[in-house]
Amino acid sequence: MTKTYTVRSVEETWQAAAEVAKLLKPGTVVALHGDLGAGKTTFVQGLGFALGLHRPVTSPTFTVCTEYQTPGFKLVHMDLYRLTGPDDLLAIGYPEYLETGAVVAIEWPERAGDLIPPDALHVRFSLTDEPETRVIEVSAAE
Repeated sequence: MTKTYTVRSVEETWQAAAEVAKLLKPGTVVALHGDLGAGKTTFVQGLGFALGLHRPVTSPTFTVCTEYQTPGFKLVHMDLYRLTGPDDLLAIGYPEYLETGAVVAIEWPERAGDLIPPDALHVRFSLTDEPETRVIEVSAAE
């Protein structure tokens, strides 16, 4: 399954995230690929709102990991930008989050190596020539 969205605002990014939120179930990993400023955190904000969060989702760049309890499951937002590799991810409890049924949204998943499961949902953000426009491609294993 692959779906592509062209978004031109925060609201449109949240709308795309709301559609993706319908696909999430406990234990899902959402791998968020894209450059700095491409919209990864904004997308996770949209996931949070769509899942029923009533508090803002903020970037975990400096904390690495932030947990949010939604009505259905825990949403864990990780930013691996400052990590050096998969061992760092293991040290912050990544396997335990998956075992307990959390949905884990990971920015900079390439730093996780083979710890990203084969059935992860991949969300790729691309910048365009128009400053406010992004292309978001969502793909999942069939």
